[in-house]
Amino acid sequence: MIPKDLALPENARPARALIAMSGGVDSSVAAHLVREAGLDPIGCTMRLFDNEAAGIESESGCCALSDVEDARQVAQKIGIPFYVFNYQDAFHTQVIDRFAQSYCCGKTPNPCIACNKYLKFGALLQRAFELGCEYVATGHYARIDRDPESGEFLLKKALDPQKDQSYVLYDLTQETLAHVLFPLGGMKKEEVRALARECGFINAKKRESQDICFAPDGDYAAAIRRHLATLKPDLRNALSAQAFTPGDFVDADGRVLGCHRGLAHYTVGQRKGLGISSPYPLYVQRLDAQKNTVVLGKDEDLYAKEVFVQNVNWIAQYPPEAPVRCKAKIRYRHTEQPCTVVRNDTRAQIVFDEPQRAPTPGQSAVFYDGEIVLGGGIIE
Repeated sequence: MIPKDLALPENARPARALIAMSGGVDSSVAAHLVREAGLDPIGCTMRLFDNEAAGIESESGCCALSDVEDARQVAQKIGIPFYVFNYQDAFHTQVIDRFAQSYCCGKTPNPCIACNKYLKFGALLQRAFELGCEYVATGHYARIDRDPESGEFLLKKALDPQKDQSYVLYDLTQETLAHVLFPLGGMKKEEVRALARECGFINAKKRESQDICFAPDGDYAAAIRRHLATLKPDLRNALSAQAFTPGDFVDADGRVLGCHRGLAHYTVGQRKGLGISSPYPLYVQRLDAQKNTVVLGKDEDLYAKEVFVQNVNWIAQYPPEAPVRCKAKIRYRHTEQPCTVVRNDTRAQIVFDEPQRAPTPGQSAVFYDGEIVLGGGIIE
């Protein structure tokens, strides 16, 4: 089974592709498909985070040593070279530092988006060019197409809506998309596992990792504490004071409702773990880093029709000048909703047809025109 977008024309020169292999079933099957399509693949694992050094159980999350060995065995089975590249310093700087500093300021970022932008389709693509490769291939569930009229590259949703990962790829550019392959974009997960079993891959039944690699237990506050311990004292003390200093829970009018444990323990829309007695359910409405307060309110207070985003990336070569009618999703598991997006240089205003619940500063809003990803940005 060779995806049609990977099939080489007859007598075409095999293009060299660097395959990012995490040790999971998806990237393993992606490597197999690239090989079967007639390309010249090189397998690699990016060593991004050292679980053992962080005191995390080695078999939890991704980045465990066993993942590297799984990837190595698959590469050996399909007969391709395999390398391990150490990107731990870059991962700390570009991903964990950004995550921790943003979280300490009361925002809730998605580190997978930064990892894709700066590591997988940044540093790794540069390494691919250095090795004489024309492409980087990954196990992401998304598709790349060409506009028949303009010739521009289009980023599209995966055919399987349950596995679509286009949301975390909105920061890709025309230059990057020209050198990226997503072999699994037209497949369903059960088809991927079936092909892995057929190929005899050791990881055919391996469970998926759903967690952030440096916080596999889902405790982001603990992950931030671990990371702050690696920083210089001045920066560590400043960020720790900002993130873990107790302060006041307040309502919209500023009336004190209780005491919070530090901003790093909360996010917009949160209800559990507040420890506040109230005649009605309370939810986190807003985190005010300057005042070190957490604003609480009712569920209906969480809804907003207008959302402002910054650092907007438009995938098209020429971003739209006029307002765009499209759909947008404001978090990974959110269903995109009808809206109008008004561009203002690197910022944009999203006006939804209907109010949306808990737009969260730090998360990404991604714009869709049907199955095509138009771009996206960070919610202010």
